[in-house]
Amino acid sequence: MQNNLTQGSMFKNLIRFSLPFLISSFLQTFYGLADLFFVGQWCGADTITAVSVGSQVTHMLTVVIAGLSMGSTVAIGHSVGAGKKEKAARVIGNTVTLFAVFALALTFLLILCLDGVVAVLATPPEAVEQAKEYLLVCFIGIPFITAYNVISSIFRGLGDSKTPMYFVAAAGVINIVLDCILIGPFAMGARGAAIATVAAQGCSVLLAFTAMQRRKAQIGLQVQDLKPEQGTLPGILKVGIPIAVQDGIIQISFLVITAIANGRGVDVAAAVGIVEKLIGFFFLVPSAMLSSVSAIASQNAGAGKHEQAEKVLWYGIRISVCFGLAVAFACQFAAEALVGLFAGEEPEVIRLGGQYLRSYAFDCAAAGIHFCFSGYFCAYGKSVLSFVHNVASALLVRIPGAYLASLYFPESLYPMGWAAPVGSLLSVAICVIFYMRGRESLFFHMNPKS
Repeated sequence: MQNNLTQGSMFKNLIRFSLPFLISSFLQTFYGLADLFFVGQWCGADTITAVSVGSQVTHMLTVVIAGLSMGSTVAIGHSVGAGKKEKAARVIGNTVTLFAVFALALTFLLILCLDGVVAVLATPPEAVEQAKEYLLVCFIGIPFITAYNVISSIFRGLGDSKTPMYFVAAAGVINIVLDCILIGPFAMGARGAAIATVAAQGCSVLLAFTAMQRRKAQIGLQVQDLKPEQGTLPGILKVGIPIAVQDGIIQISFLVITAIANGRGVDVAAAVGIVEKLIGFFFLVPSAMLSSVSAIASQNAGAGKHEQAEKVLWYGIRISVCFGLAVAFACQFAAEALVGLFAGEEPEVIRLGGQYLRSYAFDCAAAGIHFCFSGYFCAYGKSVLSFVHNVASALLVRIPGAYLASLYFPESLYPMGWAAPVGSLLSVAICVIFYMRGRESLFFHMNPKS
């Protein structure tokens, strides 16, 4: 289905588009949390740490791939908004070719670097072998991760956020069933969790590919569209590369924080790993707003309807802030209970995780603002602005803040949790400056090249 997101109420378009995306993200995160949940029920702190460390690495890869594929979503959105069906087909074909090569190269490289990845993260000795087992299986599954994100980006560029939701729903059911079998009765620990995840992703890709084949005629995709084209690939990469690099640096900052935590022992490492998973779950709404603002604003930008693109931005910010404040408030009272869902019989992990979550939770509100600005910048092909504010936040606040908090407050994780929301506030300030200056000079009112 190809949806025109330039007509009607922008608020209704935002809600209609973001809800299926949000449900998809919820299901994807849910079955990621399922790994940690079942490991927490049947295994000890060493396995929890191995899965949390390994899943953070794979999450980083997923985020980078999704960021790179954002270039395709925006390019397709511009073409659809401008009514250029043949151009949209060329973008889709070039996207498939680009990511097929990228996935194979990345898989080969990461398998070679497996030992180095585990060592760089300062993984506690008790968890090293299981972390390697988890990551090896996940690295082999990178083509599945890539294929799912690419096909989803294509559908969203066409204005369809519902179809990817069905892929993830099926994957979630498969993952949970396999977790129950492989981690429980088969006692495969971290390796079982990884196998369940990769198998589920493989099934979602099969469903996604089937859906693409059925809609091939609607899209107008031809074999010649797969041939790399000088006028198409640069447009995808111009938006996608800055987002991918920015997201990579942000995720590296999280991995650095994980390494700092790992150096403080297995209990701290497990606590930080669990909270990072929870925060990833809470960030579903801001993330849905980012992708939805980008997709809807890109179609409106392509159609020259810039006031509607701005409306989408501000609607997204309001929704994200309200949700983020509600989450932060709830976490002040339920932090230990939430961490306890995944920590099993590990009271020290629960205590430390509760401290970390109470402060970190405020990032849900602050990050929601700059997420929406990032989606808006990307819709106009100005993803380098998103790159600047996110990198500044990570390098100037998040990493040094976490390190200093760990150094001066070794008995508590509460101060360390503030590094993220304070970093996001810096991003918000930079975004507002970019937006105001760009708007005054009609920077965001120029029709993007398509």
